[in-house]
Amino acid sequence: MKLSSLVYGAAGYVLGARAGQERYEQIVRVARRVAGSQTVQSVAGVAQGQVDRSKVRAKQAITDRLTGRQNHTRR
Repeated sequence: MKLSSLVYGAAGYVLGARAGQERYEQIVRVARRVAGSQTVQSVAGVAQGQVDRSKVRAKQAITDRLTGRQNHTRR
């Protein structure tokens, strides 16, 4: 499950619980439309790529530190 799904679900739940079922349904429709927009999908893809690259770099840095290697090159 994607983090964005949890965020949209939680926001919809909280706001919907306070505003009633009709407002909840409206919020869910808008959230789905926003989440499905090409711009949001594109930005999410770029962000996911950056997170993935950061994870690889962090894992390598930790491995280097634990094995005593020093890596001076940036990726």
